[in-house]
Amino acid sequence: MGRYLVILAALGLILMARTAGAHCDTMDGPVVRDAQTALKNGDITPVLKWIRTADEKEIREMFRKTLIVRTRGDDARELADMYFFETLVRVHRAGEGEPYTGLKPAGSEVEPGIKAADDAIDKGSVDELIETITRTVTRAIREGFNKVEAAKAHKDENVAAGRKFVAAYVSFIHFVEGIHAATASAPAGEKHQH
Repeated sequence: MGRYLVILAALGLILMARTAGAHCDTMDGPVVRDAQTALKNGDITPVLKWIRTADEKEIREMFRKTLIVRTRGDDARELADMYFFETLVRVHRAGEGEPYTGLKPAGSEVEPGIKAADDAIDKGSVDELIETITRTVTRAIREGFNKVEAAKAHKDENVAAGRKFVAAYVSFIHFVEGIHAATASAPAGEKHQH
């Protein structure tokens, strides 16, 4: 059952496209990269896509103040930049209905599903991602089904065998239900109002 939950969690991340959930809060994630570009060029435009319209005023004001403080030396620039990154990521995460748990350092481990989705976007092709997910899901469905079938053959022999069947059955049904729900959902981008 544990394997099913891990795969289902990965599928939920990939198939529901909740990409902001795990790596937008890292120093080398897309939100901070765009913020670094914005600060370097003195143009807020690259970061506005990451926030809701309702949050734009707050971020514009923070950006303005950050640019002023950055001129007061290296230490001030470093502190102001970090405060801007943290504020931007916090506001971005809140806009998604997700908690802000702090800004993680560059190189932080990213969930495999998110990394695979990002790699597909970077390569400009989803084919490898689809093949990998399809193989993983196919294998997991077959394994779960085989466990149910093996337990089903003995389910009426005694209570322990019956419970083994029920455990395999419930795990398999919930796993398939989760896959179906994840694949029937609208992409996360359609839910957010930026």
